[in-house]
Amino acid sequence: MSTAKEATRQARARDIRSRWLLSAPALLIVTLAAVGPLGIVLVYSFLTPGSYGDVVWAFSPDAWVSVLFQKDIFDGSWSLADAHFLIFWRSAWLSMLTTVTTLVLGFPTAYFIATRPERTREIWLFLITIPFWTNLLIRTFAIQELIRNEGMINTLLMKTGLISTPIQMMYTDFAILLGMTYVFFPLMVLPLYASIEKVDFRLVEAGYDLYASRWDVLRQIIIPLVKPGIVAGSILVFIPSLGSYVTPRILGGGGKMMLGNLIELQFGQGRNWPLGASLSMTLLAIVMAGLMIQVRFAGRQGGHRHG
Repeated sequence: MSTAKEATRQARARDIRSRWLLSAPALLIVTLAAVGPLGIVLVYSFLTPGSYGDVVWAFSPDAWVSVLFQKDIFDGSWSLADAHFLIFWRSAWLSMLTTVTTLVLGFPTAYFIATRPERTREIWLFLITIPFWTNLLIRTFAIQELIRNEGMINTLLMKTGLISTPIQMMYTDFAILLGMTYVFFPLMVLPLYASIEKVDFRLVEAGYDLYASRWDVLRQIIIPLVKPGIVAGSILVFIPSLGSYVTPRILGGGGKMMLGNLIELQFGQGRNWPLGASLSMTLLAIVMAGLMIQVRFAGRQGGHRHG
């Protein structure tokens, strides 16, 4: 018996070694392509900014302090970096609104597609994925042409006599929200569709047979079954929204910055690479914290269901 156990243990050890060897190239690529650049950014965040960009290789925690505090150039006193907090809040708030808006619009869209005959589902999915074929910059300019003062919406409203002067929609939080909703809408629909398609609709029929209302069927049967799609879609929308750069830059202008714009400003005109690096790591930390909370919440919900 001991010989058989030893042979089994050795075979298992060889299997583990072979798996690690097979995974080594992929792990090396991930390390060099992802962890390596992040390590460089982390190192830069603890260095001193150069006079014309770049960094001076002298340790300094000032960049991390400047994430939350700002120093007065006249008396040297420190105060809270109100502008940074405002940008943090705007980024988180607009990202949450984008996630909720795409979910509200994407759920019925995905449900409609999933309940179509199989021969037509591919056509509807094709229509949803068409925006991915176009560059993000072009899609953002398309939204701009709709909502600018001389755009299609204002022109139509003025010609119909509903308004006398153009409605200012450009360079507002609404413009950013509209643009990000349009850009990230397919990222919500596709995971939802994948989950709804797997639903056994006999459960829905059973709910109606038991005199449940449509709201009860949706809340107690459909939503719990498609919760993995809701979680996946929310993550896929919230994370890129939080670091969005192109859409806020074009539709929000310089007065409605988000985290991505603030980071680019430090690496560009600000010439403060350590502060840009520390802001980048702060954004990464916020994203990781959100993911951990979401995973823990999903795991807790799964445990309740299994219990």
